[in-house]
Amino acid sequence: MYKIVKKAQLTETIFQMEVEAPRIAKACKPGQFIIVKIDEKGERIPLTICDFDAEKGTITIVFMAIGASTYKMTSLKEGDYFRDFTGPLGMPSEFCDEPLEEVKKRKYLFVAGGVGTAPVLPQIKWLHNHGIDADVIIGAKTKDLVILEDEFKKYSGNLYITTDDGSYGRSGMVTDTIKYLIEEEGKNYDVCVAIGPMIMMKFVCLMTKNYDLHTIVSLNPIMVDGTGMCGACRVTVGDEVKFACVDGPEFDGHLVDFDQAMKRQTLYKTEEGRAYLAAKEGDTHHGGCGQCN
Repeated sequence: MYKIVKKAQLTETIFQMEVEAPRIAKACKPGQFIIVKIDEKGERIPLTICDFDAEKGTITIVFMAIGASTYKMTSLKEGDYFRDFTGPLGMPSEFCDEPLEEVKKRKYLFVAGGVGTAPVLPQIKWLHNHGIDADVIIGAKTKDLVILEDEFKKYSGNLYITTDDGSYGRSGMVTDTIKYLIEEEGKNYDVCVAIGPMIMMKFVCLMTKNYDLHTIVSLNPIMVDGTGMCGACRVTVGDEVKFACVDGPEFDGHLVDFDQAMKRQTLYKTEEGRAYLAAKEGDTHHGGCGQCN
């Protein structure tokens, strides 16, 4: 059992929880995720890690109430428990395992959209704690949907907020701000990390490809089971079949077939669609548990 020690409502549908999970907190790295299960009969829900504190032994998660299970999670209070809280899962962000001196030579730009803002936080915090500053763009539809702004200000010297309707910060899409920073401000970046809705990541990648800017995306939005067994997060990266929860969730965005992935998302929502994909993809439909080899 895993105790909820803090709970906050960030927007009408987005919630934040800090959960006691000492072993995970000591082992996890930015970019990884956990799977929560409310009770014995509950659905497995993969969620990227928003923050972690090894000393306190806690993990912070952020989720949006968009289905029955996540809606049920909103009723949990401080002092309540999760039945299961499993992790860390997935591969950590690539810079975590690279020589620090090489990482320090790069200029990073992070682009966060919607709930995808949450998994960006531990990445810029990790960089900040290692003496590396990064520029960050947070995008949301309206001012009311901007989350974690104060937390980001602690770890990023250059934070740009943009809203689709212009109700807060800059007006327009995140791609407008990317173009502004590169073409108007003359900024040069070595790596862009984009995390958010699939459509946002697709258009960020289309833009950064024009600048020959290496771009990493997190495909956590397409994860369902979290082990590769359901086949939901099957994606083509370059000429290879990958599974976001086993091989990722982070990939080279310029190699991801976003159109195919988004089409699969739509098909996977129906029983008929899942059966069609399983029949069409055969042995490559499942990714296994990641431990079979």
